[in-house]
Amino acid sequence: MTSAGYPASSPHGPRIALVEDDPTLRDRILVPGLHAYGFDCEAFGAASEWRVAMSSRTFEIVILDVGLPDANGFELAQSLRRESPVGIVMLTGRNASADRIRGLNDGADAYLAKPVDIAELAATLHSLLRRLRPEVPASGNWRLDAGGWCLLSPRECRIALNHAESKVLALLMAAPGTVVRREDMVTALTDDIYDFDPHRLEVLIHRLRGKIADQSGEALPLRAVRGAGYVMLA
Repeated sequence: MTSAGYPASSPHGPRIALVEDDPTLRDRILVPGLHAYGFDCEAFGAASEWRVAMSSRTFEIVILDVGLPDANGFELAQSLRRESPVGIVMLTGRNASADRIRGLNDGADAYLAKPVDIAELAATLHSLLRRLRPEVPASGNWRLDAGGWCLLSPRECRIALNHAESKVLALLMAAPGTVVRREDMVTALTDDIYDFDPHRLEVLIHRLRGKIADQSGEALPLRAVRGAGYVMLA
């Protein structure tokens, strides 16, 4: 059964098919998690459902479970690789080295073991999309890609962003060299600014800086302006 109850957070985000028969993992963790990172994800509980959808819809990447009720994930990846250039990510509880090697040999572009961190899965998908899509010349600047859901460093390192991180960076990067008020940033993060703890913004910025430095080895040129807000240095 598809998880139609979860509308995609970004209808223009990368189109992802998730084939996973565990309804709790699929509908409560993976689908909302991928939506939070800007992916237009459609989920299926069986290979047959996904095959029907593939006949009328196009996906850039398919995330496959190995132990599906009506198909073997390894064989599915093998046949899919012969038929299509679509990206394939295998997500499975089978973490033995032999299984990983088999999955990659059968055509998977990446092989991730459960339980998987959503941020790691999002980063893997963005990395794969970079290989699948035409190369964009490097600009040497910090910039947003994938509809604002991925940050690219000057060295072309890609950092997957969640909803709050994407909103904040979009504001800051839209006006480099200009102070963005804290009030405007809070407004972008919530529908009720009076019920929003302003310390959450400082925590978000602190964690975002650390995340970017850890993943890219580069420091985001973001500065706090006392009593006003933040500025992204040009």
